[in-house]
Amino acid sequence: MQFASVRIITADVARLVAFYERALGVPATWATEHFAELRTDGATLAIAGTATVPMFAPGSARPADNHSAIVEFLVDDVDRVHQDLTGFLTDVVNGPATMPWGNRSLLFRDPDGNLVNFFTR
Repeated sequence: MQFASVRIITADVARLVAFYERALGVPATWATEHFAELRTDGATLAIAGTATVPMFAPGSARPADNHSAIVEFLVDDVDRVHQDLTGFLTDVVNGPATMPWGNRSLLFRDPDGNLVNFFTR
């Protein structure tokens, strides 16, 4: 088995894709107007519109309703990334801080309210 991706369901695919393109610094690959992927070296972030949900099971996912998962990305220098994103990020939950387990972490929310953690070991 191989991990493939994390998929976020959103009511506004274009807005969320544009946010992650800027935050991650990678271009999205669009399959349709309702689905795009952002591929990094370690993982793929898939972003899909609400129109895709019924293909799995109607009502099985709701946009902007995540209260348990954190999407995490390992970065070379979290302080530099924070500086680069200053003025872009509008909902910083916790500025760069060293966690008790040793990671330096920047926690923020994407436009749908999903928690995102950029961290450096």
